[in-house]
Amino acid sequence: MRPRRFGVLNPLILGALFWLGLTLPLAAQTASSGFKQQARVGYRVGDQWEPAIAADGSGNIFILYPQYGVVPSCPACRIPAMVLLTSSDNGLTWQKPRDLYPSATGQFDPQIVVDPVDRRTVYAAWLQNDRRDMVLAKSSDSGATWFAVVAHSTTWDLDKPVLAVRGPNVYLGFNHRQSLWVASSHDGGITFSSAEVKTKNHVAWSQAGAATVDPAGNVYFSWTGYTHKDADRGPLNLYVSKSANGGQDWTTNLLDVSGGAPECKDDQCESEFLSPQITIASDSAGTLYALWNSGSKEKGAQRIYFASSTTGGSSWSPRQDISVADIGIEHAFPAITAAGEGDVRIAWMDSRHNKLWNTWYRSSTNGGASWTPEVQLSHYVPGYTYIRANGFNFPFGDYFSLAIDNRGDTHAVWGEGMNYQSPGSIWYTSGR
Repeated sequence: MRPRRFGVLNPLILGALFWLGLTLPLAAQTASSGFKQQARVGYRVGDQWEPAIAADGSGNIFILYPQYGVVPSCPACRIPAMVLLTSSDNGLTWQKPRDLYPSATGQFDPQIVVDPVDRRTVYAAWLQNDRRDMVLAKSSDSGATWFAVVAHSTTWDLDKPVLAVRGPNVYLGFNHRQSLWVASSHDGGITFSSAEVKTKNHVAWSQAGAATVDPAGNVYFSWTGYTHKDADRGPLNLYVSKSANGGQDWTTNLLDVSGGAPECKDDQCESEFLSPQITIASDSAGTLYALWNSGSKEKGAQRIYFASSTTGGSSWSPRQDISVADIGIEHAFPAITAAGEGDVRIAWMDSRHNKLWNTWYRSSTNGGASWTPEVQLSHYVPGYTYIRANGFNFPFGDYFSLAIDNRGDTHAVWGEGMNYQSPGSIWYTSGR
């Protein structure tokens, strides 16, 4: 969730008043790219956005997202509510959506990951209690039951948690009092301690992007540092911070500097919604990969850039402009995941098709030295006012997510909408 965002989405019921009940198969049509035709997932009433996705080692896929408007399985739940979708057959069919952890207050900014050590234990995180509590939930039975704790609590508003896990080590990064903070646990998420990630540069607001723990146990957070109180003004600094001692001490490297984001008043949002984000992943060999959007001009169009590090983040390869779209096309919302040595997969959104947005994907088997051609994951689906022949009106939510399953397939979930407010919903595909 972006800084200074107020209110909730306007609920708008689309279609009949029903939701995904029994296990329903997704469309089996396969695009020439090797990815299935996109399919809507989640409830069919209200609005769904900002989805997170994870995959375990047994064919289970998990999607966690905030549900606005109404929660059919929990009429008393406050909105937004965290809703969990689970598939036990690599995304071919999905179980009925359910509220993961009912709360008397709204729940925001979902994260969900699977421990890469046992490839079985699932962790989820979100904000609640007027965004003043950071909640971590853990499941050891493929999402059937969950144990939850408050990892960090404050009288200040928190923003955008990001989650990374390896074995007993669990890390949550978030904005607290304008700075990036990290809550660390070394007992599998039972107890936490929190510390600020300090930098030499002034930070008026921080926006966490992603986190990863490499095989050696080093933890990394990618994040944006706003230099002005007005979040739509540049310069904005794109950082990667590292701790080699379990979150006690941090070193921070600057990867890029961007101008302020383009205006998006026509889409009923504040301009920081399109401001730079940076995400990060690590592979089984410990190589780091970063993907981000930035622009050289204040309020100008931004590009998508990629870089890698084989030195634990102390040095990075020159940035690559990863998109083949024309100069001047707006790019935003980077997503990344990695698995075996050199196996890195990326996605983003851009507006190259007549200012309509689409979700794009590429992958590499050699750490980004070369890439597969671009694949368009989003396509026309009839019956939705915000989806047109060449794309969708506007990204719905501040981020989207990728995961790699036990067969090596990529799973992607993202949000599409009419504008920042509503209506909108989340869409899923898988392939390679």
